[in-house]
Amino acid sequence: MVSAAASTTTTSAPILSPAATHQPPHLSSTFFPKLPFSKPLKPLTKLHVSSPLNKSPSSATTTSRPTEETIFFDGGAHYGDLVANLLLGFTLLWLPLTLAAVFRAFYLRYRFTNLRVTVISGLTGQDRSDFSYKVVKDVQVVPRFIGEWGDVIITLKDGTKVDLRSVPKFREIAKYCLSMAEKPVVLKESGPKGF
Repeated sequence: MVSAAASTTTTSAPILSPAATHQPPHLSSTFFPKLPFSKPLKPLTKLHVSSPLNKSPSSATTTSRPTEETIFFDGGAHYGDLVANLLLGFTLLWLPLTLAAVFRAFYLRYRFTNLRVTVISGLTGQDRSDFSYKVVKDVQVVPRFIGEWGDVIITLKDGTKVDLRSVPKFREIAKYCLSMAEKPVVLKESGPKGF
């Protein structure tokens, strides 16, 4: 008798496909359409722009701008800055400077493209400052540790000074900034000032 009941249930029950077993029959795709996600959701980043915002959109469209952004330099502080400060960090006197060098090495990035300069900092990389080469007034360099790395000080037209610390290839980057800002490529360089 048990075998007759089992045979009737197997013959009367429909055979389900694997796709049909994962979705209840009362939930159809019309209620829950599948949306393709093109990119993952990212947290918003702060953007500090020092270029004027009151330009009319018609003047921005008439100027010819490059269509693609190419990266000239993308990197962090020079590794020699970290090594030198770690060696001197064994003294208590140099310890605050060592902590600053560790922060620069792990949480600071510089990006120089053909359109703008970007400084990305913070524990999660959410603090971001961008400015165009059009607002650059002057570029100065300060070599560190016999000229292996240096600081690049960019003065903007509104008087703001942007100090980029421990930049590798700092002379090359400063010349690139001046050429992109369409200024004469004459670097103002002061003498080495320690680490």
